[in-house]
Amino acid sequence: MKKEIFTPKAPKPLGPYSQAVLINNMLFVSGSIGIDDAGNLKPDIASQTKQCLSNIQNILQEADFNLEDVIKTTIYLTHLENFAVVNAIYEEFFTNVHIKPARSTVEVSSLPKGALIEIDVIAIKA
Repeated sequence: MKKEIFTPKAPKPLGPYSQAVLINNMLFVSGSIGIDDAGNLKPDIASQTKQCLSNIQNILQEADFNLEDVIKTTIYLTHLENFAVVNAIYEEFFTNVHIKPARSTVEVSSLPKGALIEIDVIAIKA
């Protein structure tokens, strides 16, 4: 069974895609940038990272998942020099997660709306 997941507690998609798709016990969360549900981009890497992860948490909750269920994250940064700041905030969100998810971080030339970071996740109910 395949189901679209949508919550008003995260920004509407910027294009023709879903916030997340649930298939059986797996949830695929689309990339989230640091915009709030009103579409406003946060001003710096720290606030954008927090907003990305908050958006992801809200989408997970809408599907009855949580950060403990996340098995893989991919982080896209426009500047790798922001890696340490992102790691510190990421750790705050995942601090109580028993097994941290696998993760990739890549530098990209640009992101939608001039964002500095984008994060997508895959979660599974084991």
